[in-house]
Amino acid sequence: MQHFLSTQDWGTGQLGRLLDLATELKRNPVQDRLRGKSIALMFLNPSLRTRTSFELGMQQLGGIAIVLQPGKDAWGVEFKPGAVMDGDAEEHIAEVAGVLSRYCDLIALRAFPLFQDWQTDREDAVIRSLAQHASVPVINMETIVHPCQELALMQTLREHIGDVAGRKFVLTWTWHPRPLNTAVANSALTIATRFGMDVTLLCPEPAYRLDEQFETAARANAEESGGSFSITHDIEAAYRGADVVYAKSWGALPHYGDPKAEWALRSRYRHFMVDEEKMSMTNNALFSHCLPLRRNVKASDGVMDADYCVALDEAENRLHVQKALMCTLLGADGAEETKNG
Repeated sequence: MQHFLSTQDWGTGQLGRLLDLATELKRNPVQDRLRGKSIALMFLNPSLRTRTSFELGMQQLGGIAIVLQPGKDAWGVEFKPGAVMDGDAEEHIAEVAGVLSRYCDLIALRAFPLFQDWQTDREDAVIRSLAQHASVPVINMETIVHPCQELALMQTLREHIGDVAGRKFVLTWTWHPRPLNTAVANSALTIATRFGMDVTLLCPEPAYRLDEQFETAARANAEESGGSFSITHDIEAAYRGADVVYAKSWGALPHYGDPKAEWALRSRYRHFMVDEEKMSMTNNALFSHCLPLRRNVKASDGVMDADYCVALDEAENRLHVQKALMCTLLGADGAEETKNG
């Protein structure tokens, strides 16, 4: 049994085959590959694209999706091992995972970090606890990484560029009125280096660098794939010659859990918004973002409405890659037929 907690746990060949299947499912979306199968979708945080794409995707494949919101329409869940459960949570993840594993064929979880202690949150203990106690495959719908978004991004780039190896990919920090999760940035960094792109991380100052575990993974990925990874605080140097500009805002980890101190830092960097002037310095680059995006804060109207903006393509591709993922985890990807044929 294989979980999907991080793309770093999967081989590049596996990811490539998954993306190929997503392309096939995009051409022929309504199939019976998962007839009689089910997925439990647990949301501890809000969702638009993730919930819609997973529910619709399972329906298009002939299966059933059950949506659960612990603390709202389901019992509150305790995830810590050995916890004395005298607080709000009524049920431990050991029993939740056990029950859902007997009901459903897949379990997916969306659980943002708590923004209190990064040294704790960086361990991604919540989804790992679910995976530990589940006896069916577990899918990460965003924690400190967002692996489904990674797949959608890479499918989108392959559709528009073809072979992405050697192309310059700029992951740029953008301004936002409050510090956000680093998950999408962590994921964009690792998937782009995984597929051999020349990746530049652009952020205002060292405080906005990503966690060491993801920068280290990016360097290792680049060495293995023949790509590269660099970090700069120079806007013009980053944008110059870029083939892809990927925007995301995130909080400064040295001030994690202290939004007032973080605001004193980020308030100086409104000029990191992606605009037409910056995009004009690129090599006719594509622009994308995971969405939701605050217009004229993270990116200008001109950028969002330009032909080179592929954010909606990426959002659509969430549907196709997640269908491919569910099929792959449940052995309905056609791999056995291909092998036997």
